[in-house]
Amino acid sequence: MNPSSDQVVLLVNLGSPDSPSVADVRRYLKEFLSDPRVMNAPAPVRQFVLHALILPRRPRNTAAAYRKIWTAEGSPLVVMTNRVQRLLQERVRLPVEVAMRYGRPSIPSVIRRIVAAQAKEVLLIPLYPHHAMSSYETAVERVREVLAELNFHGALRVLPPFCEDPDYLAALVAGSEKALKRGYDHLLFSFHGLPERHLRLADKSRSHCLVRWDCCEVAHPAHAVCYRAQVFKTVEGFVSKAGIPREKCSVAFQSRLGREPWLQPYTDLELKRLASQGIRCLTVICPSFVADCLETLEEIGIRGRELFLHAGGEELTLAPCMNDHPRWIETLAGYVRRLSGA
Repeated sequence: MNPSSDQVVLLVNLGSPDSPSVADVRRYLKEFLSDPRVMNAPAPVRQFVLHALILPRRPRNTAAAYRKIWTAEGSPLVVMTNRVQRLLQERVRLPVEVAMRYGRPSIPSVIRRIVAAQAKEVLLIPLYPHHAMSSYETAVERVREVLAELNFHGALRVLPPFCEDPDYLAALVAGSEKALKRGYDHLLFSFHGLPERHLRLADKSRSHCLVRWDCCEVAHPAHAVCYRAQVFKTVEGFVSKAGIPREKCSVAFQSRLGREPWLQPYTDLELKRLASQGIRCLTVICPSFVADCLETLEEIGIRGRELFLHAGGEELTLAPCMNDHPRWIETLAGYVRRLSGA
Protein backbone atom coordinates (compact mmCIF):
# COMPACT_ATOMS: atom_id res chain seq x y z
CA MET A 1 0.00 0.00 0.00
CA ASN A 2 1.22 3.49 -0.89
CA PRO A 3 2.02 5.07 2.50
CA SER A 4 1.56 8.57 1.09
CA SER A 5 -2.07 8.05 0.06
CA ASP A 6 -4.61 9.97 2.15
CA GLN A 7 -7.48 7.70 1.07
CA VAL A 8 -7.62 3.91 1.04
CA VAL A 9 -10.34 1.72 -0.45
CA LEU A 10 -11.38 -1.25 1.67
CA LEU A 11 -13.43 -4.07 0.12
CA VAL A 12 -15.02 -6.37 2.69
CA ASN A 13 -16.52 -9.75 1.84
CA LEU A 14 -17.81 -12.61 3.98
CA GLY A 15 -14.76 -14.90 4.00
CA SER A 16 -14.02 -18.63 3.93
CA PRO A 17 -12.19 -21.27 5.95
CA ASP A 18 -8.43 -21.54 5.37
CA SER A 19 -8.96 -25.00 3.89
CA PRO A 20 -11.77 -27.55 3.50
CA SER A 21 -10.45 -29.55 6.45
CA VAL A 22 -12.90 -30.23 9.26
CA ALA A 23 -10.68 -28.38 11.74
CA ASP A 24 -10.47 -25.23 9.63
CA VAL A 25 -14.18 -25.30 8.83
CA ARG A 26 -15.00 -25.71 12.54
CA ARG A 27 -12.79 -22.74 13.39
CA TYR A 28 -14.48 -20.65 10.68
CA LEU A 29 -18.01 -21.62 11.68
CA LYS A 30 -17.25 -20.85 15.31
CA GLU A 31 -16.16 -17.31 14.43
CA PHE A 32 -19.04 -16.80 12.02
CA LEU A 33 -21.81 -18.12 14.25
CA SER A 34 -20.45 -16.43 17.38
CA ASP A 35 -21.33 -13.07 15.81
CA PRO A 36 -24.48 -11.86 17.60
CA ARG A 37 -25.64 -10.20 14.39
CA VAL A 38 -25.62 -13.59 12.67
CA MET A 39 -27.06 -15.78 15.42
CA ASN A 40 -29.20 -13.20 17.13
CA ALA A 41 -29.87 -14.67 20.57
CA PRO A 42 -28.71 -14.02 24.15
CA ALA A 43 -25.07 -15.02 24.57
CA PRO A 44 -25.74 -18.09 26.78
CA VAL A 45 -28.31 -19.42 24.30
CA ARG A 46 -26.05 -18.67 21.33
CA GLN A 47 -23.11 -20.46 22.91
CA PHE A 48 -25.21 -23.48 23.88
CA VAL A 49 -26.64 -23.86 20.38
CA LEU A 50 -23.22 -23.35 18.82
CA HIS A 51 -21.23 -25.76 21.01
CA ALA A 52 -23.89 -28.36 21.75
CA LEU A 53 -25.86 -28.52 18.52
CA ILE A 54 -23.84 -27.08 15.63
CA LEU A 55 -20.09 -27.54 16.09
CA PRO A 56 -20.22 -31.27 16.99
CA ARG A 57 -21.77 -32.19 13.61
CA ARG A 58 -22.04 -29.41 11.07
CA PRO A 59 -18.30 -28.85 10.34
CA ARG A 60 -17.93 -32.33 8.85
CA ASN A 61 -20.83 -31.83 6.43
CA THR A 62 -19.78 -28.30 5.56
CA ALA A 63 -16.18 -29.40 4.99
CA ALA A 64 -17.41 -32.06 2.57
CA ALA A 65 -19.36 -29.39 0.69
CA TYR A 66 -16.32 -27.10 0.52
CA ARG A 67 -14.20 -29.93 -0.88
CA LYS A 68 -16.53 -30.16 -3.87
CA ILE A 69 -15.81 -26.58 -4.93
CA TRP A 70 -12.29 -25.94 -3.58
CA THR A 71 -9.75 -25.00 -6.25
CA ALA A 72 -5.99 -25.33 -6.54
CA GLU A 73 -5.81 -21.61 -5.68
CA GLY A 74 -8.08 -21.94 -2.64
CA SER A 75 -11.59 -20.88 -1.72
CA PRO A 76 -13.49 -19.59 -4.78
CA LEU A 77 -14.85 -16.61 -2.85
CA VAL A 78 -11.43 -15.51 -1.56
CA VAL A 79 -9.70 -16.17 -4.89
CA MET A 80 -12.30 -14.17 -6.80
CA THR A 81 -12.37 -11.29 -4.31
CA ASN A 82 -8.58 -10.99 -4.57
CA ARG A 83 -8.85 -11.02 -8.36
CA VAL A 84 -11.45 -8.25 -8.21
CA GLN A 85 -9.11 -6.27 -5.97
CA ARG A 86 -6.29 -6.54 -8.52
CA LEU A 87 -8.51 -5.56 -11.44
CA LEU A 88 -10.01 -2.65 -9.53
CA GLN A 89 -6.54 -1.47 -8.56
CA GLU A 90 -5.76 -1.13 -12.27
CA ARG A 91 -8.75 1.20 -12.68
CA VAL A 92 -8.36 3.56 -9.72
CA ARG A 93 -5.51 5.68 -8.40
CA LEU A 94 -6.14 4.91 -4.73
CA PRO A 95 -4.75 1.82 -2.98
CA VAL A 96 -7.31 -0.98 -2.71
CA GLU A 97 -7.30 -3.40 0.22
CA VAL A 98 -9.38 -6.53 0.85
CA ALA A 99 -10.55 -7.92 4.20
CA MET A 100 -12.89 -10.72 5.19
CA ARG A 101 -15.48 -10.38 7.92
CA TYR A 102 -14.62 -13.91 9.05
CA GLY A 103 -11.41 -15.76 8.35
CA ARG A 104 -8.38 -14.24 6.65
CA PRO A 105 -7.29 -11.63 5.85
CA SER A 106 -9.12 -10.36 8.89
CA ILE A 107 -10.52 -6.86 9.24
CA PRO A 108 -8.20 -6.04 12.20
CA SER A 109 -5.05 -7.16 10.34
CA VAL A 110 -5.85 -5.08 7.27
CA ILE A 111 -6.94 -2.00 9.19
CA ARG A 112 -3.75 -2.11 11.27
CA ARG A 113 -1.84 -1.85 8.00
CA ILE A 114 -4.02 1.05 6.83
CA VAL A 115 -3.55 2.94 10.09
CA ALA A 116 0.21 2.31 10.06
CA ALA A 117 0.33 3.85 6.59
CA GLN A 118 -1.21 7.01 8.09
CA ALA A 119 -4.22 7.10 5.79
CA LYS A 120 -6.66 9.90 6.58
CA GLU A 121 -9.79 8.36 5.08
CA VAL A 122 -11.06 4.80 4.68
CA LEU A 123 -13.49 4.28 1.82
CA LEU A 124 -15.42 1.17 2.79
CA ILE A 125 -17.24 -0.88 0.17
CA PRO A 126 -19.10 -3.80 1.79
CA LEU A 127 -19.59 -6.35 -0.98
CA TYR A 128 -23.25 -6.90 -0.12
CA PRO A 129 -25.93 -5.34 -2.37
CA HIS A 130 -28.65 -5.55 0.31
CA HIS A 131 -28.86 -4.47 3.93
CA ALA A 132 -28.98 -7.22 6.54
CA MET A 133 -27.70 -7.18 10.10
CA SER A 134 -25.91 -10.49 9.45
CA SER A 135 -24.01 -9.29 6.36
CA TYR A 136 -23.81 -5.59 5.49
CA GLU A 137 -24.36 -4.29 9.01
CA THR A 138 -21.90 -6.59 10.76
CA ALA A 139 -19.18 -5.77 8.22
CA VAL A 140 -19.62 -2.02 8.66
CA GLU A 141 -19.83 -2.17 12.45
CA ARG A 142 -16.76 -4.40 12.73
CA VAL A 143 -14.75 -1.90 10.69
CA ARG A 144 -15.99 0.91 12.95
CA GLU A 145 -15.06 -1.05 16.08
CA VAL A 146 -11.54 -1.82 14.91
CA LEU A 147 -10.89 1.77 13.79
CA ALA A 148 -11.99 2.96 17.24
CA GLU A 149 -9.81 0.38 18.98
CA LEU A 150 -6.81 1.62 16.99
CA ASN A 151 -7.60 5.28 17.76
CA PHE A 152 -8.05 6.15 14.10
CA HIS A 153 -8.85 9.85 13.91
CA GLY A 154 -9.56 10.01 10.20
CA ALA A 155 -12.84 9.67 8.33
CA LEU A 156 -14.76 6.56 7.37
CA ARG A 157 -16.92 6.80 4.27
CA VAL A 158 -19.25 3.87 3.68
CA LEU A 159 -20.99 2.85 0.48
CA PRO A 160 -24.68 2.22 1.22
CA PRO A 161 -26.43 -0.91 -0.06
CA PHE A 162 -26.60 -0.73 -3.86
CA CYS A 163 -29.56 -3.09 -4.46
CA GLU A 164 -31.26 -0.80 -6.98
CA ASP A 165 -28.26 1.15 -8.25
CA PRO A 166 -28.48 1.23 -12.08
CA ASP A 167 -24.81 0.35 -12.51
CA TYR A 168 -25.08 -2.68 -10.21
CA LEU A 169 -28.19 -3.86 -12.04
CA ALA A 170 -26.46 -3.40 -15.41
CA ALA A 171 -23.49 -5.44 -14.17
CA LEU A 172 -25.81 -8.12 -12.82
CA VAL A 173 -27.59 -8.40 -16.17
CA ALA A 174 -24.30 -8.40 -18.09
CA GLY A 175 -22.86 -11.15 -15.91
CA SER A 176 -25.96 -13.30 -16.45
CA GLU A 177 -26.24 -12.69 -20.18
CA LYS A 178 -24.74 -15.97 -21.40
CA ALA A 179 -26.87 -18.04 -19.04
CA LEU A 180 -30.03 -16.20 -20.06
CA LYS A 181 -29.31 -16.64 -23.76
CA ARG A 182 -29.30 -20.42 -23.35
CA GLY A 183 -33.04 -20.28 -22.98
CA TYR A 184 -35.19 -21.39 -20.07
CA ASP A 185 -38.75 -22.08 -19.06
CA HIS A 186 -38.42 -20.17 -15.80
CA LEU A 187 -35.96 -17.87 -14.04
CA LEU A 188 -35.60 -18.29 -10.27
CA PHE A 189 -34.00 -15.52 -8.23
CA SER A 190 -32.49 -17.25 -5.19
CA PHE A 191 -31.39 -14.88 -2.44
CA HIS A 192 -29.67 -15.77 0.80
CA GLY A 193 -32.31 -16.23 3.46
CA LEU A 194 -32.74 -14.50 6.81
CA PRO A 195 -34.72 -15.35 9.93
CA GLU A 196 -37.98 -13.40 9.89
CA ARG A 197 -37.01 -12.14 13.32
CA HIS A 198 -34.12 -10.16 11.80
CA LEU A 199 -36.51 -8.17 9.65
CA ARG A 200 -38.76 -7.38 12.58
CA LEU A 201 -35.79 -6.21 14.63
CA ALA A 202 -34.58 -3.96 11.82
CA ASP A 203 -37.97 -2.23 11.62
CA LYS A 204 -37.74 0.26 14.48
CA SER A 205 -41.43 1.14 14.13
CA ARG A 206 -42.36 -2.52 14.82
CA SER A 207 -45.49 -1.85 12.77
CA HIS A 208 -44.58 -2.48 9.14
CA CYS A 209 -42.15 -5.25 8.14
CA LEU A 210 -43.93 -8.62 8.08
CA VAL A 211 -46.86 -6.99 9.89
CA ARG A 212 -48.69 -5.76 6.80
CA TRP A 213 -49.25 -8.34 4.07
CA ASP A 214 -48.10 -5.75 1.50
CA CYS A 215 -45.22 -4.36 3.57
CA CYS A 216 -42.69 -4.44 0.71
CA GLU A 217 -45.05 -2.69 -1.73
CA VAL A 218 -45.99 0.22 0.55
CA ALA A 219 -43.28 2.86 0.95
CA HIS A 220 -41.92 3.06 4.50
CA PRO A 221 -38.74 4.35 6.20
CA ALA A 222 -38.00 0.75 7.28
CA HIS A 223 -37.19 -0.11 3.66
CA ALA A 224 -33.81 1.62 4.09
CA VAL A 225 -32.74 -1.38 6.19
CA CYS A 226 -35.24 -4.00 5.04
CA TYR A 227 -33.53 -6.89 3.28
CA ARG A 228 -36.74 -8.30 1.81
CA ALA A 229 -37.92 -4.99 0.35
CA GLN A 230 -34.49 -4.42 -1.16
CA VAL A 231 -34.46 -7.92 -2.66
CA PHE A 232 -37.66 -7.16 -4.56
CA LYS A 233 -36.20 -3.87 -5.79
CA THR A 234 -33.30 -5.80 -7.28
CA VAL A 235 -35.65 -8.24 -8.99
CA GLU A 236 -37.78 -5.43 -10.40
CA GLY A 237 -34.71 -3.61 -11.71
CA PHE A 238 -33.19 -6.75 -13.22
CA VAL A 239 -36.39 -7.82 -14.95
CA SER A 240 -36.83 -4.32 -16.40
CA LYS A 241 -33.26 -4.04 -17.69
CA ALA A 242 -33.16 -7.58 -19.08
CA GLY A 243 -36.59 -7.34 -20.69
CA ILE A 244 -37.87 -10.51 -19.02
CA PRO A 245 -41.62 -11.09 -18.56
CA ARG A 246 -42.34 -10.88 -14.82
CA GLU A 247 -44.59 -13.93 -14.99
CA LYS A 248 -41.61 -15.99 -16.11
CA CYS A 249 -39.74 -15.30 -12.85
CA SER A 250 -40.06 -16.03 -9.15
CA VAL A 251 -38.14 -15.38 -5.94
CA ALA A 252 -36.97 -17.77 -3.24
CA PHE A 253 -34.59 -17.77 -0.27
CA GLN A 254 -31.84 -20.29 0.44
CA SER A 255 -29.41 -21.34 3.19
CA ARG A 256 -31.78 -21.45 6.15
CA LEU A 257 -30.41 -22.71 9.46
CA GLY A 258 -32.34 -23.99 12.45
CA ARG A 259 -36.06 -24.39 13.03
CA GLU A 260 -37.34 -20.83 13.38
CA PRO A 261 -39.18 -19.27 10.42
CA TRP A 262 -36.98 -17.78 7.71
CA LEU A 263 -37.99 -15.77 4.69
CA GLN A 264 -40.10 -17.84 2.33
CA PRO A 265 -40.51 -19.52 -0.07
CA TYR A 266 -37.48 -21.72 0.53
CA THR A 267 -35.31 -22.36 -2.52
CA ASP A 268 -34.98 -26.12 -2.05
CA LEU A 269 -38.75 -26.53 -1.87
CA GLU A 270 -39.25 -24.21 -4.84
CA LEU A 271 -36.88 -26.29 -6.97
CA LYS A 272 -39.05 -29.34 -6.31
CA ARG A 273 -42.28 -27.43 -6.86
CA LEU A 274 -41.21 -25.91 -10.17
CA ALA A 275 -40.12 -29.29 -11.51
CA SER A 276 -43.39 -30.90 -10.40
CA GLN A 277 -45.34 -28.16 -12.20
CA GLY A 278 -43.73 -28.92 -15.53
CA ILE A 279 -40.74 -26.57 -15.61
CA ARG A 280 -38.08 -28.51 -17.51
CA CYS A 281 -35.34 -25.92 -18.11
CA LEU A 282 -34.67 -23.70 -15.11
CA THR A 283 -32.14 -20.89 -14.76
CA VAL A 284 -31.17 -19.78 -11.26
CA ILE A 285 -29.49 -16.48 -10.44
CA CYS A 286 -28.21 -15.51 -6.96
CA PRO A 287 -28.05 -11.68 -6.82
CA SER A 288 -27.20 -11.39 -3.11
CA PHE A 289 -23.70 -12.73 -3.86
CA VAL A 290 -21.20 -10.70 -5.89
CA ALA A 291 -18.75 -13.64 -6.15
CA ASP A 292 -19.43 -17.34 -6.56
CA CYS A 293 -19.06 -19.23 -3.31
CA LEU A 294 -20.27 -22.26 -1.38
CA GLU A 295 -23.88 -21.02 -1.47
CA THR A 296 -23.93 -20.69 -5.25
CA LEU A 297 -21.54 -23.35 -6.54
CA GLU A 298 -22.41 -26.16 -4.14
CA GLU A 299 -25.82 -25.35 -2.65
CA ILE A 300 -27.41 -24.41 -5.99
CA GLY A 301 -25.03 -25.72 -8.64
CA ILE A 302 -24.68 -29.22 -7.14
CA ARG A 303 -27.33 -29.98 -4.51
CA GLY A 304 -29.95 -27.73 -6.04
CA ARG A 305 -29.44 -29.23 -9.47
CA GLU A 306 -29.79 -32.75 -8.03
CA LEU A 307 -33.05 -31.77 -6.31
CA PHE A 308 -34.48 -30.26 -9.47
CA LEU A 309 -33.54 -33.20 -11.70
CA HIS A 310 -34.76 -35.77 -9.19
CA ALA A 311 -38.13 -33.97 -9.04
CA GLY A 312 -38.56 -34.23 -12.81
CA GLY A 313 -36.68 -31.25 -14.21
CA GLU A 314 -34.32 -31.74 -17.14
CA GLU A 315 -31.80 -28.90 -16.94
CA LEU A 316 -30.75 -26.38 -14.30
CA THR A 317 -28.43 -23.57 -15.36
CA LEU A 318 -26.71 -21.58 -12.62
CA ALA A 319 -26.04 -18.04 -13.80
CA PRO A 320 -22.61 -16.99 -12.52
CA CYS A 321 -22.24 -14.17 -10.04
CA MET A 322 -20.74 -10.93 -11.36
CA ASN A 323 -17.31 -12.18 -10.23
CA ASP A 324 -14.66 -10.35 -12.27
CA HIS A 325 -16.93 -9.28 -15.13
CA PRO A 326 -15.61 -6.02 -16.66
CA ARG A 327 -18.96 -4.30 -16.12
CA TRP A 328 -18.77 -5.07 -12.38
CA ILE A 329 -15.19 -3.85 -12.11
CA GLU A 330 -16.19 -0.60 -13.79
CA THR A 331 -19.14 -0.31 -11.40
CA LEU A 332 -16.82 -0.71 -8.42
CA ALA A 333 -14.50 1.92 -9.89
CA GLY A 334 -17.48 4.25 -10.07
CA TYR A 335 -18.26 3.57 -6.41
CA VAL A 336 -14.68 4.45 -5.52
CA ARG A 337 -14.93 7.72 -7.41
CA ARG A 338 -18.24 8.46 -5.66
CA LEU A 339 -16.81 7.86 -2.18
CA SER A 340 -13.53 9.67 -2.83
CA GLY A 341 -15.21 12.76 -4.25
CA ALA A 342 -13.20 12.46 -7.46
